[in-house]
Order: sequence, then C-alpha cells, then structure tokens
Amino acid sequence: RTVDAPLVGTFYAAPAPDQPPFVTPGARVSKGQTLCLIEAMKMMNEVLAPCDCVIDAVLKTDGELVAFGDPLLRYTPC
Repeated sequence: RTVDAPLVGTFYAAPAPDQPPFVTPGARVSKGQTLCLIEAMKMMNEVLAPCDCVIDAVLKTDGELVAFGDPLLRYTPC
C-alpha cells in the first residue's frame, strides 16, 4: 500500500532542513500522524498517515517535485 501525493508540489521529508525526517523506514506511526510535507504555492501541506501502520519505504527524496497521485511512502497496516 502507498500514501500518494494529494496535490502537486515539492516533497519535504522533514519540518526544516536542520531537523530529522518525520518518518524513516521501520517507523511505527499512528493514524493522523504527519508523514511528510508538500509545499504548493508557498503553503506547507501535511500528508497524514491513513491508519496505524509501519513505514516500509520513503519513495521520494527531499526537495523532489511530485505530481498528484505520485506514491510518496509505502506502508503496511498494523
């Protein structure tokens, strides 16, 4: 299963360049937890976990442009 981009923009794995990423592979997250950010038109949009799950892989790199529907992360539901 994947978490897909809800809009077109720039993918950010961390809240700021000097901070750790929101999630890394192997991380256990709760429904509604922030997984990453997508910047669109100078607005930061949080991408949230759809369910309690374990992150299997982060599929995009920090600063990469993403299109609507692009897979961002792969996860396994808990």
